[in-house]
Amino acid sequence: MIVAPSRQISALMVRIFGRALVVMLAWDLFVVICYKVLHWTWIGANLPIGSFGTALSIIVGLRNGSAYNRWWEARTLWGAIVNKSRTLARQVLTTVSAGEDASALEKAEAAGLQRRAVLYQVAYVHALRQQLRGLDPLPEVARVLNEEERQDLTGQKNVAVALQRRMSALLVWAARRGWLNDWQWQAIDRSMDGLMDAQGGAERIKNTPMPKQFDFFPRLFIQIYCIILPIGLVETLGWFTPLGSTLVGFMFLALERIGRDLEDPFENRIHDVSMTAIATTIEINLRQLLGDAELPEAVKPAEGVLW
Repeated sequence: MIVAPSRQISALMVRIFGRALVVMLAWDLFVVICYKVLHWTWIGANLPIGSFGTALSIIVGLRNGSAYNRWWEARTLWGAIVNKSRTLARQVLTTVSAGEDASALEKAEAAGLQRRAVLYQVAYVHALRQQLRGLDPLPEVARVLNEEERQDLTGQKNVAVALQRRMSALLVWAARRGWLNDWQWQAIDRSMDGLMDAQGGAERIKNTPMPKQFDFFPRLFIQIYCIILPIGLVETLGWFTPLGSTLVGFMFLALERIGRDLEDPFENRIHDVSMTAIATTIEINLRQLLGDAELPEAVKPAEGVLW
């Protein structure tokens, strides 16, 4: 996610649209030279540029609205993962208990189970953000889990779900030991259900791209509009045609690019939802609940991008 000051965004835009601007400017100059110097007066057609632009802006606006809705839903789902992760950790740490009359060994076992369950959740959020970006999740979870647990996850198609299964099995075992009553287990289970719902929503966005025609035709219409724009303006603007035509064309190209950048929020690009920062924040919060003194550093923007 870009969080840079405006001057860095300007540099990014020049890098992205530089070639398009040069091509548009060259075409606009060609049209105005043909009209003014070569006296090809027929090239100055009286086209309804305003009507075309209005229709095109509506089409691009609808597409960009759909793209932003996908991006915002992705961010909302990760917000739910943050909340459910904190709730789950709190529930585990406050409800799983061996009881006052238990032996010191049993109390130590219950405390160890609490820690394992919370660390499973830490591993889960890192595994999920790696999976959504199409990256290998195992190196990220390796620093949280022991060797046996890492080996058990090798070959899993969905490591995040496998971690939730392990956590669920761990808590069921605690319930059978009498460390959780039915009401406490049901509350924890609802939190885990919320995590699965959020993961399913994120995977739906990841695996369901925008319809191709919804992506292709707005781009095609903008390219056609940029071609006919100087032809419709040259008679009115004359030598100022490149200024007006290039500026308007750039605005439409920029809007179209914004939609394409936002429509896929889990592609490991600079426009992604900042899942690394979110997952690291969750890890810091959960490790603080465990009482750990050594915490990971919060993720900071790198070259104007928060990952």
